[in-house]
Amino acid sequence: MSKKSKIKKNNLKKLSKEHYESELQRLHFELIKLQEWVKKTGKRVAIIFEGRDAAGKGGAISRIISPLNPRLCKVVALGTPTEREKGQWYFQRYIQHLPTAGEIVIFDRSWYNRAGVERVMGFCSEAQYNNFLSSCPIFENLLIQDGIKLIKYWFSVSDDEQEKRFQERASNPLKNWKLSPMDLESRNKWVEYSKAKDLMFEHTDTDRSPWWVVDGEEKKRARLNCIEHLLSQFEYSDFKKTKVKLPTRRKIKKLSRPPIDTQKFVPRIW
Repeated sequence: MSKKSKIKKNNLKKLSKEHYESELQRLHFELIKLQEWVKKTGKRVAIIFEGRDAAGKGGAISRIISPLNPRLCKVVALGTPTEREKGQWYFQRYIQHLPTAGEIVIFDRSWYNRAGVERVMGFCSEAQYNNFLSSCPIFENLLIQDGIKLIKYWFSVSDDEQEKRFQERASNPLKNWKLSPMDLESRNKWVEYSKAKDLMFEHTDTDRSPWWVVDGEEKKRARLNCIEHLLSQFEYSDFKKTKVKLPTRRKIKKLSRPPIDTQKFVPRIW
C-alpha cells in the first residue's frame, strides 16, 4: 500500500456498528429487488470473487447471499480437480455451474485459479498457463455474447493486514479451518502472487470483462462498497408484489394421537 493510501485510510472515520448494519440492511432490500428482477426477466448473472488470501472475499459473499433465495442465488466453490477433470478442457468443470435463466451464480474462486495458485505453486505447466492467458478473454467474450452478465471482483489487502488476519485465524480455534496449506504457503510468496496478479490483469482486464478492485483493508467498508457497486451494474426495477394474505386456518377437529411420552425429546438444558 502506498503512503498516500495509508494517509487516506487513517483519515477515514471508523464505521460504527450501527451505521454499518443500517447500510447493510438497506443494501439487502436492494439485493432482494435485484434477485426478483433477475428472476422475472430471465437474466443470467455470474459473479467472480478472487483476490488475496484473507482479503475478505468470503465475508462479502456471505453478506450478499444472506437475504437471497438459495434456489436462485448459488455459490460455487470448487475443490481440487479430480483426475478425470484434470484430463478435461480446463474451463469444462466451470461451465456446468454457469447460471441458467433467472439465476445468480457466485464463484468463490474460479477459472482464475490457473493464473493464481496454479501458476505460483507450479500446479500447471508453462504451456497451460500461457494458453489460459490467451484463451480466457475469448472464453469470457463467448459468455458475454451469449447474454451472461459477468462481473469480476478482486479483493486487495496489504501484506501487513493479511498477516494480521492470518495470526488471528491461527490463534482462534473457530477460524483455524480457514488456514489451508495453500494459505500458509502464500505467506512466503507475496511477491510471486503479486507478479501473477499483475500479469493476469494485463491479459484479462478487458473493456468487455473488466476487473473491479475492492479495497479490503477494512472488512465492513469493503462489503458495503462491493454490494453497492454490484447493484450499480444493473438497471433493475422494483416489481410490485401482491401482498401475502394468509387464508383462514381450518379448525382442527378432534384428533386421537399417541401419548406424548412415547416420543424422544431433546433435553431442555436452556
